[in-house]
Amino acid sequence: QVVLVESGGGLVQAGGSLRLSCAASGRTSTNYAMAWFRQAPGKEREFVAVIRWGLSSTYYADSVKGRFTISRDNAKNTAYLQMNTLKPEDTAVYYCATNWYSGNYYDTGSYRFWGQGTQVTVSS
Repeated sequence: QVVLVESGGGLVQAGGSLRLSCAASGRTSTNYAMAWFRQAPGKEREFVAVIRWGLSSTYYADSVKGRFTISRDNAKNTAYLQMNTLKPEDTAVYYCATNWYSGNYYDTGSYRFWGQGTQVTVSS
């Protein structure tokens, strides 16, 4: 069992930055991947970024590429999402998720463990 707790959400003006954190507790593995998804009102949950615990490989959604950076601190069992140049369309509840790494890293069904979500609101 893995428990994930997100933090760092809030209200920011367009062009601003926020850093989200996701602390993991429980049994994890270097073969796990940590991903960030987001869900805006009335929309489906969508993939944002993923990183593998044991490797430095990362993947991003096209909509955030060049603005967001995912990273992890293995010693702290924590993943981060640095979000720069935020836009109003980035407004959503952001969720972290983890499970064994899968080639379908963009699919919500690939993740067994989810955090409770943290709200990010970007004002124009």
